[in-house]
Amino acid sequence: MNEPAAGTGALRVSVDLDRCCGAGSCVRSAPDVFDQDDDTGVVVLLDPAPAPEHAASVREALHLCSVGAITLDQS
Repeated sequence: MNEPAAGTGALRVSVDLDRCCGAGSCVRSAPDVFDQDDDTGVVVLLDPAPAPEHAASVREALHLCSVGAITLDQS
């Protein structure tokens, strides 16, 4: 999967808009980081560098994304 080991570094989130199917699992898991386009349903990344307190919800969103559109990088 597209997930690094948990650590103390900065979390960077990216999404592959071409893979997104608009299921909305990411929005339900991490609404401070993800939203959905009202017209297409495709994910909108609100915060590509979320604060550490959002790490758990972003990881949950990654696991729930059925098409693997979310990528995490932690340095």
